[in-house]
Formats: sequence, structure tokens, C-alpha cells
Amino acid sequence: MRQFRVIFMDKENQNLRIPPKDLLREELQRVESKRDFRRAVMYVAGVLAVAAALTALAATRLFVMIRVNGESMAPTFEDREVVVIRQTKAVERGDIIGFYYGGRILLKRYVGDAGDYIDIDDEGNVYVNGAVIDEPYLDEKAVGNCDIEFPYKVPEGMIFVLGDNRAVSLDSRTKSIGCVDRDQLAGRVVYRAWPLGRIGFMH
Repeated sequence: MRQFRVIFMDKENQNLRIPPKDLLREELQRVESKRDFRRAVMYVAGVLAVAAALTALAATRLFVMIRVNGESMAPTFEDREVVVIRQTKAVERGDIIGFYYGGRILLKRYVGDAGDYIDIDDEGNVYVNGAVIDEPYLDEKAVGNCDIEFPYKVPEGMIFVLGDNRAVSLDSRTKSIGCVDRDQLAGRVVYRAWPLGRIGFMH
């Protein structure tokens, strides 16, 4: 430990005198406290720097943030909302996925897997392998834009996707979009980041 002395001058006789032990102890505590505070500041700064680096890494390698364009996923997502996609190929039926198409990422709901038979009746009910699926996220059902023949068998390595706004969505019901190759997957939507009133995790 660094050694020092605190010296006082007696004004009356101009003699040097050593301060009492209690005063020296207080001065030692003050110096030690200042040193501990500096160490704490450096530690916190280091932790924040590491956290910032990890956040930047996660943002570039694990997550993608995009803005919704259009109404094809309404009412689940509205135009201009901001969502976060976790980059993964491990997606399941019912998930909202993002996939690359024409240089951008489209959002649709994963409905059918390779080998599944998809059918849609005149009322817009969707059947997977003969069983109608429950879709509580829809405002209304519709056949919508459709130029493929049902029942439709999903090709190998592909998944069948639909927009939640069935009346306007362009999705696997049309040959222009078609089924999504798993290599096209950007990931699964996990969080709505904007607007403030609708922020939250997606289930």
C-alpha cells in the first residue's frame, strides 16, 4: 500500500505536528473509497462494452428487424409495424415466418409441410390432410387469390404458407409466389417492436 503522511503546521509556534490516529484513519478510508469507486466504474464500463458488443452480434447474426409492408398479415400485423425475426430454419406449423422473395422478406403463416395435402373449401376453411385447422387469428375466412388446384400436395423440401388477411394476400395459393423452399427461410417472427401500444412477444 502507498504510504503517506498528513502534516499540520501549528500557527502559534510554527512547529510541525503529526495529526491524531483517528484523522489518519479517516484519510485512509477516503482514499480507499475513491480507489474502490474508480474500480467499480471501470468494471461497469467493461460490462456495458461487452453487452453492447453482444447486442450488436446478436442483431447481425441472430435477429432481423423489418417493417411490415401492406395488409396481407392483418389483423396480426398492420402496415408499417416493426417486427423482429429470429434467424432459424426450425419453424413449425402455425408460426409466422419470414422468407426471402424478390430481394425482400415476406411474412406469412406456415400452414403445411412437405407431403401434406392442402385443401380450401368455398367458405375459406383450410384443411391439412383432410382435417380442418383452427385459425383464431383470422378476422374472416376467404378463398382469396388462388390459381392452383386443390387438394394440393406440398412438394418435397417446401412449405405451404398463407397470409392472415386471406382476401388480399398473395401466398402459396398463387403460382406467382408458390410454396416456400426451406433455403428461402429468414426465420420466425418472435417480437413486435412497434408501435408502442402493441409491443410484445409473438406466441
